[in-house]
Amino acid sequence: MIKVALIGAGRIGQVHSANIVAHPESRLVAIVDAFPEAALSLSEKTGAPVKTLEEVMADPGIDAVVIGSATDTHADFIELAARSGKAIFCEKPVDLSLARVQACLKVVEECRVPLLVGFNRRFDPNFAAVRNRYQQGQIGKAESVLIVSRDPSPPPVSYIQRSGGLFRDMTIHDFDMACYLVDEPVVAVTARGSCVVDPAIGEAGDIDTAVVTLEFASGALGTIVNTRRSGFGYDQRIELLGAEGMLKAENQLENTVLLANEQGTAVANPQYFFLERYHAAYKAEWAHFVDVALGRAQCLSGGKEGEQALRLADAAVESWTTGKTVRL
Repeated sequence: MIKVALIGAGRIGQVHSANIVAHPESRLVAIVDAFPEAALSLSEKTGAPVKTLEEVMADPGIDAVVIGSATDTHADFIELAARSGKAIFCEKPVDLSLARVQACLKVVEECRVPLLVGFNRRFDPNFAAVRNRYQQGQIGKAESVLIVSRDPSPPPVSYIQRSGGLFRDMTIHDFDMACYLVDEPVVAVTARGSCVVDPAIGEAGDIDTAVVTLEFASGALGTIVNTRRSGFGYDQRIELLGAEGMLKAENQLENTVLLANEQGTAVANPQYFFLERYHAAYKAEWAHFVDVALGRAQCLSGGKEGEQALRLADAAVESWTTGKTVRL
């Protein structure tokens, strides 16, 4: 059994709290949030007491922390938890500054504590199956990967202004997935973006539609397609082409009913957003972290996946703004 403190009682914190409470080997023992109302509300739902950050870090009985607070607090809280000897699960990104991420990960390494960055899509059952079957050699050497990631509708501009931009906020998941699937270093990034969904996003200095191409060390290529508006649900698909075949994961639909009549055929839309689409992934991600905290599994990267994805996001921003391919 691990005793867990949750830092951040917002939407993603509520997702994690449910998985912590449901797992037979984890117990939620503290909730921390800068907004007392949010902390108290989640405390009433879970039965876990509200505590201060200082109380959590000073309590040797707390084995692990889950960080789901605002992005600009992540690195500071990771360092505090590492110096307190606690296992750490942190939502992406570690920080929006690559230099700050590197400094933070150095502290984690020095303190010898496990850190898992929340790239939940690695734990999606279908995406994980594509990765595992590729690793088993079922399609030969990877030659190209296609990742489609489209939100159902754009977020408010207030979110855009503090998100770090589309590449660091949204595409960062796809950068991680591309590296996870192909399992090679990326040596070049080319990004093109525009604002065609919501003019207010452009006025805030961001884009809402993008295509990114990646070149891997072997010469394999990756293509990432993003938009802030699909209009029909959460469009999440991957396709990995190898020398001997292809592996593909399609959308999860709201149901599996197919209507066929003289007008044609119809199926349900994809599940609407990430809470539904990645429900199983979040659950599996937490189960893996429990195994890490209990010493049954290793967190091999020590947060390096967060650094790698942010490095690619920074390269995409540079490519978009300069119109040039960025070599790494």
